[in-house]
Amino acid sequence: MTDNALAPTVPTPLTLLGTGAMGTALARAWLAAGHPVTVWNRTPARAEPLAAEGATVAASAAAAVAANRLVVVCLLDDASVGEALEGADLTGRDLVDLTTGTPAQGRARAAWAEARGARFLDAGIMAVPPMIGAAESGAYVFYSGSPGLFEEHADTLAVPAGTRYVGADPGFAALHDVALLSAMSGMFAGILHAFALIRREDVAPKDFAPLLVSWLGAMAPSALTAAEQVRSGDYGGDVVSNLAMQVAGNATLLATAEEQGVSPELLTPYMSLLERWLAEGHGDEDTTGAVELLDLRRA
Repeated sequence: MTDNALAPTVPTPLTLLGTGAMGTALARAWLAAGHPVTVWNRTPARAEPLAAEGATVAASAAAAVAANRLVVVCLLDDASVGEALEGADLTGRDLVDLTTGTPAQGRARAAWAEARGARFLDAGIMAVPPMIGAAESGAYVFYSGSPGLFEEHADTLAVPAGTRYVGADPGFAALHDVALLSAMSGMFAGILHAFALIRREDVAPKDFAPLLVSWLGAMAPSALTAAEQVRSGDYGGDVVSNLAMQVAGNATLLATAEEQGVSPELLTPYMSLLERWLAEGHGDEDTTGAVELLDLRRA
């Protein structure tokens, strides 16, 4: 994995397909850094504000692609990418797809682009539009695919947000993106449940929130231990709170939810998984071992 922060660069002309909220933020970051930018959007009016800021608005996606060798795509979904590029000549182009998709879509789109004479990078944006172009925001983008394309354009790609190249496999950017977003979804579920527990009591959410942030921050480094356990397949070493203890403790969480009149539906899928792993005889191990049950290819 390589990691580049926002970096100054020699201005490189580029094309951007898609001027929604994220695409517009990207275009403005490149324009502010002095890069000539040609833009296209299916609804032309949405691209016009960028013209006032110095962008060239192309009449068609094919014309936009023809304007520059470096072509960045930021559209709704993978199907939109295929539709937009259907009539474009990709021969000799460097295609960077910032559209959110799956690992399989990234690999398929790479093969599709390469068959049409283009180098290809897939990407996963770890930011929301207001973070783009802000040097201290912590925004970054995962990239995977052609190493030559990434090396040549790394400085340009680093203008809107930091860059993290995660390998030549075109599916790896989406895989990293979705894995982090999935973890975030689980965290949001826990936060929502926590606030549901306190909301009808004399506990101010604004006073409770800092405690929640601090607690989650303290627990987050457990991912480092889990990583080694998953790598080795050994879930029984240096266990602090074993599976049997965790499953037993879940009864208190469920009882409290019932007392507070709160649905346990955000907790029970995870609890059920732990109970299944316990039933297979892993009570003395860490809870991380339940990852084995998530493998649909497990024998």
